[in-house]
Amino acid sequence: MTIKMAVVMDPIESINPIKDSTLAMMLSAQARNWQVSVAEINDLYLQENKLWLLNHQVRFNQGANWYDIISTQRQPADEFDIILMRKEPPFNMDFVYATYLLEFAVRDGIPVFNNPASIRNCNEKLFALQFPQCTPEHLVSADPVVLKQFHDEYQDVIFKPLDGMGGSSIFRVRENDSNRNVILETLTDLGQIQIMAQRYIPEITHGDTRILLINGEPVPYGLARIPAAGETRGNLAAGGSGIGRPLTERDLWICDQVGPALIDRGLYFVGIDVIGDYLTEINVTCPTCIRELDKAFGLDIAGDYLDFMEDYLRT
Repeated sequence: MTIKMAVVMDPIESINPIKDSTLAMMLSAQARNWQVSVAEINDLYLQENKLWLLNHQVRFNQGANWYDIISTQRQPADEFDIILMRKEPPFNMDFVYATYLLEFAVRDGIPVFNNPASIRNCNEKLFALQFPQCTPEHLVSADPVVLKQFHDEYQDVIFKPLDGMGGSSIFRVRENDSNRNVILETLTDLGQIQIMAQRYIPEITHGDTRILLINGEPVPYGLARIPAAGETRGNLAAGGSGIGRPLTERDLWICDQVGPALIDRGLYFVGIDVIGDYLTEINVTCPTCIRELDKAFGLDIAGDYLDFMEDYLRT
């Protein structure tokens, strides 16, 4: 039986076919003769208490014209065997509404990876704090006084928004930094918005390592994102360079701490970020770095993920 998979994602024409992890998953599915369709979050709709998708069945090719749209149709979600939620942030209200709509598919017995309620509930920065044995010293507050006290204690601190992505609006504030007040005023909107403070981890110079987990089990290699000269952010979107490396004993221990909670929440494809000995984020919306790790180590991470999906459908 052909498995029918719908992928909720950004516009397919907007992705980078060389690097995109969602495309790696769809290519692996096509190689298995799965039927692959794509939809955007605004293509989801609820009619008579049932989720429907305006979707485009696609076929992937070699060369510049790397995909074709075979057909476009409106179908109820229960005509698909699997739905992947692979929409990139920003995590705005449209994203939240999409997770509510996808819960109707879950209710009707359609596996949605990752679980939409868990995507919504597990903020990528705050969720990591549920594992305090793994994280650096931290604070979440909108109060500039409290945030300044934290900075006074640790003197070298990272301040960042709770909804940022790609390294945007991340500030390192050292001792006696004259910009501290304006940074906090800007990030908190004069004390109206909660932000995160973390003790600066010097090992960032060796990279912020992305580790991928499938059903709670780590891929044995991570991608260390090394900051560019003069930068404190390792994110590839902020100019960092990616270098693959084997996982350390500490990395594996962190994965052991986090893995069972991911499985319990139906978060089956997750990317955690580790700096030195510390967990800093748990990325549940649309983790990337498949293509880089596959290339560096001869892996087939998307294929491993699809193996899991096939086993899931058999149970």
